[in-house]
Amino acid sequence: MRDIHWLIENVDRYKNATIQKRFKSKKNIVAYVLLNGQPRVLKWFVPGLKQNMENEHTILKKGASALSTPSPFEKDLEQNVLVLSYIPGQNVCDVINDAQTIFEEKEKTVHQLADWFVQFHTFFRTDQSYQIRGDATLRNFIQHKGRIWGVDFEESRIGKPSEDLATLCSSILSTDPMFTDEKFRLCQVFLDSYRRAAPENIENI
Repeated sequence: MRDIHWLIENVDRYKNATIQKRFKSKKNIVAYVLLNGQPRVLKWFVPGLKQNMENEHTILKKGASALSTPSPFEKDLEQNVLVLSYIPGQNVCDVINDAQTIFEEKEKTVHQLADWFVQFHTFFRTDQSYQIRGDATLRNFIQHKGRIWGVDFEESRIGKPSEDLATLCSSILSTDPMFTDEKFRLCQVFLDSYRRAAPENIENI
């Protein structure tokens, strides 16, 4: 079984990396490290998902200068590793599901999420199609210094913006506590906020 320690111990370019934290990932190995003294994220893709790595690198390389996403520093084709900037902060899933957080703060967070999606869909839109972020769950967003940051773009693809919105609402409703009145209200706030902020040409989603 692959392990981040193997990568660091056996590949020269990562031998100066010190593991700080490992992240949950269904398919890949993802860790926050100090690499040559700099905070970085190593995302090590399984061999069969090389196209996912290329996909994520393309999105980040194009979007990082304009959107709140990690910056890609390196693409290691030999080991299938992306070296990314590290975004500190609180996972948005934890913010939304924290019983101690007042509704107004959660409402503010979903407004910010809506703005993030509008910016993403607008930035990547072409005359022929929309690029959606894919895997648009709460876990793939971080709140840091009053901003929302998106992470994990390997499933980004051509699609309809409504697919991202539906996935995000499903994530709000289905994370514990599930299907509460507050959760339904947050979904409505999110959708209304997106509609208000979206340019006229993507309102009909």
